[in-house]
Amino acid sequence: MVEPGSLVRTDGWRGYNGLPELGYDYEVVRKNPDLGDNLLPLANRVASLLKRWLLGTHQGAVERSHLAYYLGEYTFRFNRRTSKSRGLLFYRLISQAIDMGPVLETDLKGPAENRSEAKKSQE
Repeated sequence: MVEPGSLVRTDGWRGYNGLPELGYDYEVVRKNPDLGDNLLPLANRVASLLKRWLLGTHQGAVERSHLAYYLGEYTFRFNRRTSKSRGLLFYRLISQAIDMGPVLETDLKGPAENRSEAKKSQE
């Protein structure tokens, strides 16, 4: 997540115009797509892959309450995408799962009243 008050460098998309109201400063790095090379190629690639992964894996059913977990999983996968040792990846994943301990159903779903509010807003 981005800390409030941080400087966010953007590509000039109008959707970023609301950042100051949310407590962020922003600087437009690239106002016009005709200026030449992409100034944010890695950031654009990661954002594009993240969107595709969320839509493909979760079929667009992404809840705000689970977003941090989804981003954590995506980061884990992205950082290990070129690994040569898949067995070691599985070993590390299992080790982390064991070290973490049990997770209660209410921790995964959130309090019942939040779920009922979310259902009402979807209707």
